[in-house]
Amino acid sequence: MKQYIIRRLLQMIPTLIGISILVFAISSLVPGDYITAKNSPSMTAEKKAELRAIYGLDKPPVERYFTWAGNMVTGNMGDSLQHKQPVTKVIGNYVWNSFIIAFCSLVLSWIIAIFAGVFSAKFQYSLFDKLVTLVVFLCMSLPSFFLGLLLIKIFAMELGWLPVGGMTTAGSNATGFSYIWDVAEHALMPITVLTMLSTGSLTRYFRTSMLEVIRQDYIRTARAKGLKERKVIFKHALRNAMLPAITLMGFELPALFGGAIILEKVFVWPGIGQVYLESISVRDYPFLLGFTIFLAVLTLIGNLISDVLYGAADPRIRLK
Repeated sequence: MKQYIIRRLLQMIPTLIGISILVFAISSLVPGDYITAKNSPSMTAEKKAELRAIYGLDKPPVERYFTWAGNMVTGNMGDSLQHKQPVTKVIGNYVWNSFIIAFCSLVLSWIIAIFAGVFSAKFQYSLFDKLVTLVVFLCMSLPSFFLGLLLIKIFAMELGWLPVGGMTTAGSNATGFSYIWDVAEHALMPITVLTMLSTGSLTRYFRTSMLEVIRQDYIRTARAKGLKERKVIFKHALRNAMLPAITLMGFELPALFGGAIILEKVFVWPGIGQVYLESISVRDYPFLLGFTIFLAVLTLIGNLISDVLYGAADPRIRLK
């Protein structure tokens, strides 16, 4: 196992190099830069040229790539042109806000999807199965901004139970448990929407996998031995049904830190998704490139974790 993990980590190096070249090349092909994006009418051509020299935007793309890549190797992602702060600091300021709602929705969606998928497969074609299928397709078909605006209208504007948006109450100086409760109230609706969107596809995965597994011979053998149905389903069947879903888990790690751009915009949640979107519009290439590489690293690590979990879930799988 240790040799496998080390080998996979070494294989990530050329992959990251290729990703960095591709991402930098695409950003270089986009017309304009941070100076032109600001589009200040009072800025003279001499001032623009001076700023481009300061930011290093006047250098050839190849030279800029090697300068940027060399700094990345040392852990220096550069400074955000928009925020006038190191990229790592900007990521640290906002990424944990996105992590709060992403992690909570991840836990809830997996718990709901496992139980809904298992019982939907066990009682196939029953009323429960039909209701689950209806709710699943309903959640998958509705766009996130529609669900978000619908919850705001019902629970914030009409009933007044929850705040409209933001992460904390404006002007609040709450600390301790009061602060946690304030954040929880503001996060409830974004978490609910994310959970609804994620649960649908996960439930279908678990239901399909369970339907295949519970028809296997070893499940019939376990029942013939007199094992309790709960033990047969949750110990023997569910463990093997988890294998296809483990593939999805590899993509959950970057999703935890990637932010939900549309939802953060709807609920005015100060997450990394909004900052990432703004960096594209203002051509803040240091942040854009740094955060993209950050997500690429998380994606590769997530895939590695998925492969390791395959071996843990099914001892028949040998990692080589």
